[in-house]
Amino acid sequence: MIGNFTYCNPTRLHFGEGALQSLPQELAQYGNRVLLCYGGGSIKKNGIYQQVIEILENSGKTVIEDPGVMPNPTVEKLYEGSRLARENQVDLILAVGGGSVCDYAKAVSVSAYCEEDPWEKYYLRMEDVSCKIIPVGCVLTMVGTGSEMNGGAVITNHAQKRKIGHVFGDKVFPKFSILDPTFTYTLPQYQMVAGFYDILNHITEQYFSGEDDSTSDYIAEGLMRSLIHSSRIAVKTPTDYEARSNIMWTATWALNTLIAQGKSTDWMVHMLGQSVGAYTDATHGMTLAAVSLPYYRYICPYGLAKFRRFAVNVWGVDPNGKTDEAIAQEGLACMESWMKEIGLVMNLTDLGVTEEMLEGIADGTFVMEGGYKVLTREEILQILRESL
Repeated sequence: MIGNFTYCNPTRLHFGEGALQSLPQELAQYGNRVLLCYGGGSIKKNGIYQQVIEILENSGKTVIEDPGVMPNPTVEKLYEGSRLARENQVDLILAVGGGSVCDYAKAVSVSAYCEEDPWEKYYLRMEDVSCKIIPVGCVLTMVGTGSEMNGGAVITNHAQKRKIGHVFGDKVFPKFSILDPTFTYTLPQYQMVAGFYDILNHITEQYFSGEDDSTSDYIAEGLMRSLIHSSRIAVKTPTDYEARSNIMWTATWALNTLIAQGKSTDWMVHMLGQSVGAYTDATHGMTLAAVSLPYYRYICPYGLAKFRRFAVNVWGVDPNGKTDEAIAQEGLACMESWMKEIGLVMNLTDLGVTEEMLEGIADGTFVMEGGYKVLTREEILQILRESL
């Protein structure tokens, strides 16, 4: 039985090749001062920056640039962007980039007018927003996070060795997002496949919870099959429009809160991966890939029926003449083969993690209660050791 819920997603999407043509009509709804957030400069090399700047200028906007958003946005960068937004009294924050830039823009939107330390308020005390929120729009150049259509924002504090996500309410969702699959073509393969795994794991984090036969699970299975199919095409032909557009659309639906409805959701792989990222600054999707299989094999007995279903409905495992345990393990073996096929990092050692780091990583791992097993600290350490 699906639990009761209230669903709202206010983000307007413009999807497809040439979708940037919709940006002027969106800009017309906001004042003249725009904070333009982007990363290390790749959008200047591939021409997206110039396209966006021309539209902003033709729309009569005053542009305040905020470049240098790193793949794992830091609290120091958050303070810098918040000061820029506040001092320039911006009317809109426009994020041009991948999920990290979108996350950062949303974090700035709720921090610019926050009367106390936003790290303390939002990321340590997990409090709600009580100040003015600056509207956010996104032009997506990398897929994976779903940040273009949700209220999440992950920030890293290297001094405290913590990487924490806060899920804000729908008032923080981007007001609009521009999704042109061709903007993702020039992404390096390592980043591309890391994004693919982030997508899959967003779905499994929601799928591996609950014992019900829910509509959310049927949608999740279809999304996973679509991703697996298209990822195999994209790794061989990165400019295959059908594959890249299907992946972009799947990423958005994977984490725009739809398939979480009626589910308790797990999120322990993300908690483990984010704690690893706080120590190594490794690419997010790769940290998830490195810890996933040890975690799922550990909790499989506690959610055996769903892991059996995953094997049959997602990976096409033939259940005839096999025990439920054998079917479930065969499904995870199929997942492992696909992960290796597309080129994911399969262990923490390759991400720079050492045995000496494990105690600290375990201490920085939030324990979630929505999955099939609430982990103890010793179990977290065991899973981390098996991930090395």
